[in-house]
Amino acid sequence: MLGGGVVWARPNAQGTLGIIAINMGRECKTAVAPLKDGSTLGGSVAGAILLAAVVSAPAAVRSQPVPDHVFTDAHVHLNDPKAWIRLMDDAGIARAVVLRGRDIDNQELLAAGQRWPERLLPFLSVSPEHREHRGRWEADDPTLVETVESLLEAGGFYGIGEISVSHFPGRGFPEADFDPRGRVMRGILAAARRYAVPVLVHVEVTRLKELAEVLEDFRDVTVIWAHGGYTPLVLAERMLAQHPNLVYELSARTWQRHPRSPDYTILRNDSDVWPEWIALIEQQPDRFVIGTDASLPSLASDAQKITSVWGLLDQLDPQVRRKVAGENLDRILGIGN
Repeated sequence: MLGGGVVWARPNAQGTLGIIAINMGRECKTAVAPLKDGSTLGGSVAGAILLAAVVSAPAAVRSQPVPDHVFTDAHVHLNDPKAWIRLMDDAGIARAVVLRGRDIDNQELLAAGQRWPERLLPFLSVSPEHREHRGRWEADDPTLVETVESLLEAGGFYGIGEISVSHFPGRGFPEADFDPRGRVMRGILAAARRYAVPVLVHVEVTRLKELAEVLEDFRDVTVIWAHGGYTPLVLAERMLAQHPNLVYELSARTWQRHPRSPDYTILRNDSDVWPEWIALIEQQPDRFVIGTDASLPSLASDAQKITSVWGLLDQLDPQVRRKVAGENLDRILGIGN
């Protein structure tokens, strides 16, 4: 039972799962994941994802073959590596950029990447939300850059981030508001330049001018903008036009509702992306990557995030979809070169 209705799954002729939900008198159908062994879904990771798909599905859901929904996740906060690998297997996530979570430090992140080298792509972080780094951010202490350089020198990291230079407060998350032009952030970008790795930054629109300045100063460094700064469309267009080294990352923008602000989403209803956003992505297909911002607070929560990514990919032109779903990130990280 789910929300007063009955939910079950059955394989169709293509080997995908047809989900049938009788929920408040409405029947929803979608195809979202393969059954690996014909087993039932009760209590499984795949079951949670499929139930999330039913909950979020509109009355008419466009279905795509499963291979179109294999993607590389550009934004995952790793807390339980084994559980996340299981979720990736069931959800059709080929690879994931993994970032520090609540319970994992840089060395543990690196160890997870070494255990699953084809699946987990670790980024190192010295972000100010981590207590051990906060004081040096407040002092604008360049010795923090030495930590970054030593980790990059040791090898194993694909990039730097997430660095929350400017981040509005959330539950259990203190506000950060540091100048992107400060010595620490400029030193981090200089290290990225030396080691030829991208930097994933979280910068709110309140620091847009400062971000623009450092993007101009470090035009040879690829900067992935986490959540695209939650900008409205007009600012996304402007920043992409002015800064060719900026990559707009879409994690958390496809959620039905964001807990901090309802205008963070790019959806115009429970499932459809605003056509103006689709047009921008398709006009500049090399400038966008997709992510979930998953952190495994609960299986159901991350399942809904994954489903929302599929929802966006489903609405893109197939050639654009392939780029946003993985080709762009592979190029940025040098995978397959």
